Amino acid sequence: MEAEMKKGVFYGVGIGPGDPELLTVKAIRLLERCPVIAAPQTKSGEMLALDIASRAVDLQGKTVVPLHFVMERDPERLRKSHLAAAEAVEAYLVQGQDVAMLNLGDVSIYATYSYLMEILRERGYETAMIPGVPSFCAVAACLNVSLTEMNSTLHIAPGSAALKETLDLPGIKILMKSGRQMPAVLAALAERNALERSMLVQNCGLPGERVYPDLSREAPTEGMGYFATVIVKE
Repeated sequence: MEAEMKKGVFYGVGIGPGDPELLTVKAIRLLERCPVIAAPQTKSGEMLALDIASRAVDLQGKTVVPLHFVMERDPERLRKSHLAAAEAVEAYLVQGQDVAMLNLGDVSIYATYSYLMEILRERGYETAMIPGVPSFCAVAACLNVSLTEMNSTLHIAPGSAALKETLDLPGIKILMKSGRQMPAVLAALAERNALERSMLVQNCGLPGERVYPDLSREAPTEGMGYFATVIVKE
């Protein structure tokens, strides 16, 4: 009886927030070994995660699988895009090829990989996660500030979360992916007299990086992109 072909492994690889020097040695070795690289692609054709990884790893000769995700909250449309992406990856796993999916920041924090991981795990495929530098840690380093002290608390939330509840929590607050909600974020901080202890980095480690170390002195005056992280000190 012919032996069943061994299936490939689906890896989620955190590549850090933007600076290719922040890829870990483990991530680089995994990407060098994997024959198939999957990466998100925007409608305009941009593949930011792939561009970052290719500056740290020679990806020539590898199969690149573009993944398309919808940027909205409709559960049905989100599920359909996740299923379509999982099936694009599965086409290689079923042939016994390992696939590495690139994720900005760390693969366990607001990462799309988690949705595909669950789908493919349910279908019997092995999965594994390679951690990366979280964007908020790179932002803190860029601002030269510590995020915690002994016995202090740290809260991490998307900028789209309930601002009042988040900002009223004790300890330091991190608002990730806050660009589109920036007017509401700034208004909520001003209401709490918290602008002078709030700071912001946009596009950390990427071209066009902007640093605002004190939002009471300088704040964005125009629309910001997706990658904006706010730190609110206690």
